[in-house]
Amino acid sequence: MTTTTPAAAARNPKMGRYIGIGIVVVLILYLISLYNGIMNADETVNQKWGDVESNYKRRYDLIDNLVNTVKGAADFEKSTLTELVEARAKATSITIDPATATPEQIKAFMAAQSGVSTSLGRLLAVVENYPQLTATQAYRDLMVSLEGTENRINVARMDYNEAVKNYNVRIRKFPGNLIAGIAGLDRRNTFDAPEGVEDVPKVDFGTK
Repeated sequence: MTTTTPAAAARNPKMGRYIGIGIVVVLILYLISLYNGIMNADETVNQKWGDVESNYKRRYDLIDNLVNTVKGAADFEKSTLTELVEARAKATSITIDPATATPEQIKAFMAAQSGVSTSLGRLLAVVENYPQLTATQAYRDLMVSLEGTENRINVARMDYNEAVKNYNVRIRKFPGNLIAGIAGLDRRNTFDAPEGVEDVPKVDFGTK
């Protein structure tokens, strides 16, 4: 016949409490890790948006240089330059916060950027009629820089969208959705092109 000693009986409740405490500690650590992962994903979205803005700013600066280079050409069509300058001014006047940006705000931002691309394309088409200008090293260097910047903008936008999708998945899946609800975290909106933007003529920055 097996008997339980008083010492063994006393150890059992303690063991149960230790197991309970261990489970609670593991759960807390898991929730902390989950929360930190969501915060990291959130910061990644902000970082990627910063990259998008940085590349657009670089394009604005290059456009200023292009305008200054082109406007010195004799008999150049001033209306084309004015259109580009106005499109640039409109684009720079629209700023959005990626944490609170609505689809409508992003649509307006992208529409303004596509307006810059369209005006820039028209300007470059006109410049082709001025071989003395396109042959200069300054103009050729600007074309190379603009082409590289356009490529970086496209990559930055794709990276931003990927970061947003990763973040949204984290806060929509259980139990991340519970943490997001407690922390007041909302889903982010991707940088999708508004209807019609895809039809804007492609700007060709290639030099001849």
